Amino acid sequence: MNLYLAAQDPTLADFGKDPWWLVLGKIVFAFVFALLATLLGVWFERRVVGYMQVRPGPNQVGPFGLLQTLADGLKMAFKEDILPRTADKVVFFFAPTISVICAVTALSVVPFGPMVSIFGHHTPLQVTDVSVAVLVILACSSMGIYGIVLGGWASGSTYPLLGGLRSSAQMISYEVAMGLSIVAVFMTAGTMSTSGIVAAQAHGTRLSLGGWEVAAPGWYAILLLPSFIIFFIATVGETNRAPFDLPEAESELVAGFMTEYSSLKFALFMLSEYVAMVTMSAVTTTLFLGGWRAPAPITTFWAGANSGWWPMLWFFGKVLILVFVFVWLRGTLPRLRYDQFMRFGWKVLLPINLVWILVLSGLRSIEDWQARDRLLATAIGAGVLLLATLLWPSRKREPKPTLQEQVNSRPHGSFPLPPMDLQVPPSPRTKRVVAEREPANVAAGSDSREV
Repeated sequence: MNLYLAAQDPTLADFGKDPWWLVLGKIVFAFVFALLATLLGVWFERRVVGYMQVRPGPNQVGPFGLLQTLADGLKMAFKEDILPRTADKVVFFFAPTISVICAVTALSVVPFGPMVSIFGHHTPLQVTDVSVAVLVILACSSMGIYGIVLGGWASGSTYPLLGGLRSSAQMISYEVAMGLSIVAVFMTAGTMSTSGIVAAQAHGTRLSLGGWEVAAPGWYAILLLPSFIIFFIATVGETNRAPFDLPEAESELVAGFMTEYSSLKFALFMLSEYVAMVTMSAVTTTLFLGGWRAPAPITTFWAGANSGWWPMLWFFGKVLILVFVFVWLRGTLPRLRYDQFMRFGWKVLLPINLVWILVLSGLRSIEDWQARDRLLATAIGAGVLLLATLLWPSRKREPKPTLQEQVNSRPHGSFPLPPMDLQVPPSPRTKRVVAEREPANVAAGSDSREV
């Protein structure tokens, strides 16, 4: 096996030429990567959150507690598998499997590295790639929600059903924001192929704005910063991670859609969540962080940083940093209320994304304009902005009524309120007990004085 080759970006023509054993090896590698990433991801999350909360975390089973997750998985696999009497047995069984399969399938179009030589075969470090690979990732993330919805419906219970309904509304809200964020990547890269998007971030992009040549950096996380931020927030919502874990919401819905699951089925749902977290971190790395390419400071003094098998190290390092951000959010932010969560998706992320796509489209179209057209468009835009500022209705905020005024404005016959000073009077039983004890205490006091 040749461990060093000149850096070469794979193209769509490089796929479909591998022998069957090499394709099978790539599939096994992607599956093993998903399983190992889950085992290490659970351990990593528990250790990092433990460090944030000033406690050791898992440190007993194996070195540094590395085998604790494996022990927990074996324990869940051998626990009693309980099937609810009112459950739909077929759907109840296949629901966790759908979530796991969709999460792992998305890794098939993620590039792990450039072209390498494996036993004499020149092949890309990627299972496959198509001209609409990013749409395949979106389809897998959308289909994975069906496992949660069906799992909640098939349980035959109220709380799992509510958790499944929440997940469907969550998918509709944040799938739109995620798709619009990727539109900016399509417009800039000019392709939907994941390997093509990584290749488009290899060098900086030059933009012509008003006669000025602007050199933009290669990573789309910098060039398309609003899309990167919105996409990452949407991935947190798509993977049901805190603070957006509303379908699970154990403080409100017991354990959400997983309430009636146990044993290996419960472990599969947990596996799908962590695999989805790692998969979306890998997708974010591919779309916005240059994929398997090394950061610019490394390539300046090491020409072979993007050659051979070294790019896998940079790829896994970027994925690990994004997984740490997932864990950081879980250990820092409290869970949102459901109305706040939906309002944030529809009234904040979606309008900002639409305006950003419109601005980006205008900037790209300006490159082909003449100087007179650019000046006219700038003047019209400034005039519209000034007119909107002048005509924007200014609302005077009325002073907020005091608490006593709010109480006095309540209609007659309203539900009684507790005392406003929060001093609850003692109950009649307490008064009676105190009155009965006072004569006895007085008599005891007089006897002691006489003695």
